[in-house]
Amino acid sequence: MTEYEAVLFDNDGILVAPPAAETQREATRAAFREVGVADIDEQYLNAIVAGVTVDELEALCNACGLDPEPFWEARERLDERSQLEAFESGARGCYDDVACITDLSQPCGVVSNNHHSTVAFVLEFFGLRPLFATYYGREKTVESLRLKKPNPHYLERALADLDAESALYVGDSESDVIAADRAGIDSAFVRRAHCRDASLSVTPTYEGATLREIVRIVDGRSD
Repeated sequence: MTEYEAVLFDNDGILVAPPAAETQREATRAAFREVGVADIDEQYLNAIVAGVTVDELEALCNACGLDPEPFWEARERLDERSQLEAFESGARGCYDDVACITDLSQPCGVVSNNHHSTVAFVLEFFGLRPLFATYYGREKTVESLRLKKPNPHYLERALADLDAESALYVGDSESDVIAADRAGIDSAFVRRAHCRDASLSVTPTYEGATLREIVRIVDGRSD
């Protein structure tokens, strides 16, 4: 059993429920309307919600006659607003098993593809900030899309903050596993309800159905 110097966690799908796809689609529709596109092709909505790259965003905006920067500013602002409203209304919540993170002796951090400001809100709103020594999300810019997972950029920044070489990253997507591998650390894939049947083309170091299972693995416990 590896003795880890730190444990890092994804945010959406690990600490809190992931955003609803339709909520993200509506925020994206609103962004298009804000920059003057009232009738948007569904394939463009789907591409953005699925996780658009910089090149894909630029091509999409070119097809719509838009400048990518103001469109993306509107999309990120409205997407974040929709997320905060979902948390405040109770439509999105924190998973019950997050409290087990307190059982870990290692310093912990959060690394997310969500906005840094949204992650900050989540940690404060749910009282999770004391659990984590560092946290990273991406800035609300077009350029930040180049840095999101599976790019290990923010994982490496968190590891530097924690002065850790041996670490475990806990996530719920294939890109989390790939990012951990690129950062040279182990990964744990949590099969929450939304990804229980996911088929991965990469193999995580560990798998579990809950955070409690992962914490037991880190502690070397089988109970």
